[in-house]
Amino acid sequence: MADPTVIVIGNEKGGAGKSTLAIHIATALLHAGKRVAIIDLDLRQRSMARFFANRIVWCEANGQTLPNPVEPDMGDGKALAKATEAEQLARFEAAFAEAKDTADVILIDTPGGDTLLSRTAHGLADQIVTPMNDSFVDFDLLGTVDPVTLELQKPSIYSESVWEARKQRAITQGRHAQIDWIVVTNRLAVAAARNRQRLDERLEKLAKRVGFRMGPGLRDRVIYRELFPFGLTVADLSNDIRPVAVSLAHVAARQELRSLMQSLGLDAAVDAPLDAAA
Repeated sequence: MADPTVIVIGNEKGGAGKSTLAIHIATALLHAGKRVAIIDLDLRQRSMARFFANRIVWCEANGQTLPNPVEPDMGDGKALAKATEAEQLARFEAAFAEAKDTADVILIDTPGGDTLLSRTAHGLADQIVTPMNDSFVDFDLLGTVDPVTLELQKPSIYSESVWEARKQRAITQGRHAQIDWIVVTNRLAVAAARNRQRLDERLEKLAKRVGFRMGPGLRDRVIYRELFPFGLTVADLSNDIRPVAVSLAHVAARQELRSLMQSLGLDAAVDAPLDAAA
């Protein structure tokens, strides 16, 4: 069996929407028939792991069947968060080895912040997907701008972390082992803004300098938050599965997810019949 594709959702800033992106990518892959293994390295919060636990409970309670990923056991997250780095790394390496034997895609959600586990995961990635909010606050982790002119000055801490991950991968797997880095602007406001234009211009310059490409993110839609406690995403909605009232906005959200998956070069299935109210 060929080695699985390793996708790391990474950004050292909290609140950028990493877990939201992770669960949507995972469910779209599952509906495409991919065997997906998930590893949640946000040991205290574990939003992605909790989402899929909720999914199992909701399906059992409602007599529905939906595809689920495999989650290798790393033990109690809160306890592991207090363990030594050596123990954390050993647990992660064991989970990753198990995932390699069972999955087509390994999806790793990382915490906001710089940790040994996050750095290790980045070094294993075939693809790094970095969500950022539509803000210079989030851009600051990728690049530094002049406070007067807003011109790009240099790459910042997270860009340097990805560079280190690329170097580590080249050392362990050869210089031809490339990491595909995609930055997606998440939680976009519906209306265009002058700030966004300024931000996009700096992102384009930084992309050429440090080697990432831009992809479409997910807008700030209520449906993404509404479905989370059920363990569902817009990829799961159908004429049989609709725990909330479905509207044309939900159809648009599925198109948004489809565009995201296409930009990542990933197979996705988000086309279950969905009759929306006008």
